Amino acid sequence: MIEKVLIAEDHESANISVQKTLGELGITNPDYVYYCDDAIMKIKKAVAAGNSYDLLITDLHFEKDHREQLLNTGEELIEAVRKVQPGIKILVFSAETKPVLINNLFQLHHIDAYVRKARGDAHELMKAINSITINQPYKPAFLLEQVRLKKAHDFTQYDITILSLMVAGKKQQEVSAHLKQNNINPSGLSSIEKRLKYIKEALRFTTNEQLIAHCVKMGIL
Repeated sequence: MIEKVLIAEDHESANISVQKTLGELGITNPDYVYYCDDAIMKIKKAVAAGNSYDLLITDLHFEKDHREQLLNTGEELIEAVRKVQPGIKILVFSAETKPVLINNLFQLHHIDAYVRKARGDAHELMKAINSITINQPYKPAFLLEQVRLKKAHDFTQYDITILSLMVAGKKQQEVSAHLKQNNINPSGLSSIEKRLKYIKEALRFTTNEQLIAHCVKMGIL
């Protein structure tokens, strides 16, 4: 059961929005702070008093101002909190969209949920909190889609080399020449075209531009 909640969010409007969503779930009077240092201080005091928080909701990015901080990001806060109270539920509420960074939060810091700030995020917050209440992790749909695509095609170093050169503006003929110069095989133009075709079919793309845009967005390149 989630009853005691701490919100770490430096934008007042977002802070109020999260409080309103919590109220609709019957979670009243959550504590809130605008700085990561204040968040860790509250968590330490609550643990020492035997009245620990059940859930921390935090952003990842905090704007710097005149006040010096020891903890400047949500990720630093999460790492510090895990040392003080390992079992606390952690929900990240952020505009960050890079799947590699978000996956790291689950894999390295063992967060319980991630909700992206976007249209419909209040509904997503409700779903996420309901999910972690029953000890089920909550991952956003776009992250699950990345997992599906990764299963469809696991990029090799050869693939990444070809696509990185194309992102840099190289034409396929130039990519072929680069591979030959660096003894990377197969280097023939036909082989490159066949490999790109194979990847596009696996990921259900029709153009190289779509494939490259996807790789950049997903942090593959």
